[in-house]
Amino acid sequence: MEPDGARERLAAWLEELGLVEHLAEAGLPTMVRDDQGRAVWTDPGTGAELSDDQVAELDAVLHQEGSDPAHAVPVPLLQIARQARVHDELLTSAWHSYESLARLRGTSVERTRFAVHKAAGQHRLLAVTGPAGLMVPDFQLDATGEVRPELVDLLEPLLAAGMDGWKAWAWLTRPAALAAGLVPEQAAASPDPADVDVVRRAAQRLARTVAGTG
Repeated sequence: MEPDGARERLAAWLEELGLVEHLAEAGLPTMVRDDQGRAVWTDPGTGAELSDDQVAELDAVLHQEGSDPAHAVPVPLLQIARQARVHDELLTSAWHSYESLARLRGTSVERTRFAVHKAAGQHRLLAVTGPAGLMVPDFQLDATGEVRPELVDLLEPLLAAGMDGWKAWAWLTRPAALAAGLVPEQAAASPDPADVDVVRRAAQRLARTVAGTG
């Protein structure tokens, strides 16, 4: 196939999958379309446009997943895209700043700041850093702004193992395969002891996996 055709075919494929915007995050060459709509591929290291050979190499790399290269899907890119979507969803869910948590608790911002850092240091509170600074996800709190007691058995092993806070937030608030499809933070409050035990053990297994790869 002619060089421009290869560039266009690769660009169209990634556009169809919705993965173009995640190329840079994966450390791969990026693609934009110029004023004529032509796909322009750029080397992230040099800033130069990819040569024909480099485009062919990138094509081969992205098509190497699976047993049928012609219909392969770039799994790592899909994983990055999924993580980005989950991250965006978490940002739009309920969370607290020091100030809003202080209002909920009916105390000063200074006391709240100290309490948050202490609890986070003890692995009993999940806090992440986002665009607006420190964020305390609301799902883990009760009506008074304190950590729900039933979540401590899930938070402690995950956070002590060094699990990324965003990943912990996502795992706790979405159906988890390791927890038989249950949503961990919901199942932890289940009246069924079996559900509680399932998610507690799942958190422990996940923590061991994180600790082993950290």
